[in-house]
Order: sequence, then structure tokens, then C-alpha cells
Amino acid sequence: MSWLKSLFGSKEPRAVIVQPSGTRFAVEGSETILERALKEGLPYPHDCTVGTCGACRTKLLSGKVDAITPFGYTLSREELDAGYILACQAQPKSDLVLEVDLSASAMEHVTTPARLAATTPLTHDIMKVEWDAETPMAFKAGQYVNVRWDGGATHRSYSFATAPEPGGSTRLTSFIRHVPGGAFTDALFSGKADGMAFELDGPHGAFWLREGKGPILCIAGGSGLAPLISLLQDAAKRRVRRDVVLLFGGRGERDLYCEGEISAIRSAWTAGFDYWPVLSETPAEGIRSGMVTAHIAAALDRLGPDAQAYLCGPPAMIDAAIADLMHHGVGMDAIFYDKFTDASSALD
Repeated sequence: MSWLKSLFGSKEPRAVIVQPSGTRFAVEGSETILERALKEGLPYPHDCTVGTCGACRTKLLSGKVDAITPFGYTLSREELDAGYILACQAQPKSDLVLEVDLSASAMEHVTTPARLAATTPLTHDIMKVEWDAETPMAFKAGQYVNVRWDGGATHRSYSFATAPEPGGSTRLTSFIRHVPGGAFTDALFSGKADGMAFELDGPHGAFWLREGKGPILCIAGGSGLAPLISLLQDAAKRRVRRDVVLLFGGRGERDLYCEGEISAIRSAWTAGFDYWPVLSETPAEGIRSGMVTAHIAAALDRLGPDAQAYLCGPPAMIDAAIADLMHHGVGMDAIFYDKFTDASSALD
């Protein structure tokens, strides 16, 4: 029967070691890494499980895997070259050593009813939305919550836009961009969401401030400012002493918002803090112009060596920023991101 084994592949369990925790488990048959990790009860970061969100991005330190769906649909060329895979699409072909942080996913997961508490327009197409949840939810600054409405199975994912509170909070805040034709955002921006029944579950995501002593470069576009506001507010409260440049890209002045929140963070910051808004289509006096990624080199010059980069916004911006950061010497291990998709990639 050796020819059958050769034809159909070995079904022997493959040993997997996850660093830096040292966690070990075995993947059997045609299971993916994520499937087996979840069966083992491990807090492996994930959300969609179908290879589109990137939440289960994992560095392959040694071994070989097969991809059910090509990783390149979600990961950039730079990530693939650096050895990153998607655990939800990866089937081991050999024993593996992986690198992924399990710490934030170990936080208590909460599913709770909630009501829409307040909405505040921030720009022509971005709204601050506050929910009152029945059960407090704790999260790490930079993570997100899944939102369902009126008992539906469909959900939307929105980043927390404020610093977390000890023990969690029942008032949860996001910044939500209007996607024309969006099943939820059309109702929200037309004022028809007030009577909806909401369910929130979270926290989700592996985007948060990593330990380090070097400077921090933050780059955001659109509602991608939300997780960076959360991250920076939290870091300011914790008296993190690292130089920061925050780059925020918009088309014109009407796309700029949260200047009060950014000013408050800068006032509380214990090191250097620069905020550089950038306008891509309608220039304005005293404001940088062009694509936001065109200012990465200047920001890195301002910050000096050993910078970590935190990116939030549309996938095209993230991919361009990753390529430019690596071109200027920032390693993939020092780049962290949250890609914001909308109706162009998955109906809102």
C-alpha cells in the first residue's frame, strides 16, 4: 500500500511548535493549523477563517505547508518573502515551527446585546458611533469588535476608537465610514439604525502596540484612524516614552478629523510627537500633499533607527506602505497592520 500513501500523501500527524509561547500541538489529516489549534482550545488569533481578513497571519520559521487558497490573495509580496502564511489556509506538509503572539487572543471573549447610544458626524462620510453593551467588554488598544444587527448572521468589524478601561467597558466606541450601498452603513447614515437590535462580540484582532524602546511610526487613512487613536491614547495613559510620527492621509481638508483627540494625546505624550496630515487631491496651505506613503522616508528620518510601524486603512495603502517601509530598512517583523476592507472587497 506504499504507492497509495505516495499518491494521496501521508496522514501522519504533524508536530507544531508555536513561539514565543512554546505551545505544542499536532495537526492530523487534512486539518489546517487554525482548525487544530482551535480544537485544542488555544487562543489563536483569527476571525473570518476563510483567508480574507489576515487576522491569523503567522510567520513560518521552519517546515513546509500547502495553501488551500493562495496566501497572496491577502498577504503582500513582502510578507510572503518574509515567510508569513495564513493559519486558516495552511495544511502542514512537515513538522512546523511558527511564530505568532497568542497573548491578546487569550483575553475573555464576550458576546453581548447592545443598543445604539449615540452617533456624531466626524466628516462627510465618517461617524463616531457609541454602543451601550449589556456586558462589559475588555480589549487591547488597537483591537476590533464584530457587530451584528436585528438577529442577522452577517457581521461588520469595527475598531475600538478609545483607550480600554480596566475591567472592560459597557460604552464601546468606533469610527464608521459610510459605504454607499452598504447594508448597515446606509441605515446608519440615514438615521434608520436607531431602532435596530445589536449584538457585539469581541475582542478580535492582533493589532496592538508591541514592546520596544525605539520610535513609532503610525500611518492611517479614513476610519483607520480609530485603532491608532485607541493605541496612542492608551500608550499616553501608560506613560510610554517613545518618539512618534502620526501620518494621516485624506483627499482634502474635509477628510481631516479628531484634531482635538490628537492634540490631547500630544499634550500628554512624554516624548516627541509629530502629527502630519497629508492631502492627496486638494492641496491646502500649510498641509503636506501627495500620497501619505510618499512621506514615509521623511518620517523615518525624523524618528531615527529601530522604528516600529503601525498601519491602518485600505489594503492598497497598507501594501504600498509595507513596500516603502521595507525599502527604507524597516523589517517585516517591525511592521504591524489592520487592513480595512469595504464594499470593494466584501459588501458592507
